[in-house]
Amino acid sequence: MRKILFSLTAAAALLTMVACTSNDDIVKDNELPVITDAGITANPVDCQVYSRGETIPFRYRFTDNEELGNYNIEIHNNFDHHTHGTQKDNCKLDPKKDSKDYKKPWVYNQDFTIPRGDKAYDAKQDIQIPADIDTGDYHFVIRVTDQAGNQQLRSMPIKIK
Repeated sequence: MRKILFSLTAAAALLTMVACTSNDDIVKDNELPVITDAGITANPVDCQVYSRGETIPFRYRFTDNEELGNYNIEIHNNFDHHTHGTQKDNCKLDPKKDSKDYKKPWVYNQDFTIPRGDKAYDAKQDIQIPADIDTGDYHFVIRVTDQAGNQQLRSMPIKIK
C-alpha cells in the first residue's frame, strides 16, 4: 500500500511540475509578412500587359518583423473573371471564356527560398511567358510566408496578348 501511495504521489508531483511549466516567456510571431514596392520599381503591377514569348521581370520587396521564410509565384488564367479579393477591379477584362474554349491556358507555380535570418528581401525573378499559350486575362499571385508560418497574399490582374 505504501508503494502505491508513493507512486501516486510521485506521479501527481510530476504532473504538477509539467503543468506548471510556463512558455509565457516565448513570444509568438503573429504578424503577417509584407509585400511592398517601397524603395524599388515593382513589377508586375495591376493591369500590366505582356506578350507571349516575353519575359515578366518580377521585382518586389518582402519584409517581416522576425524572419522571412519563402515565397511563391503563381500565374493562372482569369478567363472566368474570378477574384482573389486582393486585386483592384479597374482593369478592362476580355469577354469571359468558357472552359471548352481553352486550348492551352498557362499555369506557372514556383516556390523560392529566402536566405535564413533575413527580415527584408528584394525578390527578383525573370519569368518566361510561353509563346504558345492562350491569350487573355491572367492573375499574377505572390505569396510570402515567414518562418512562423504567417502568410501574405497579393494578386494582380495582368493581360497576355
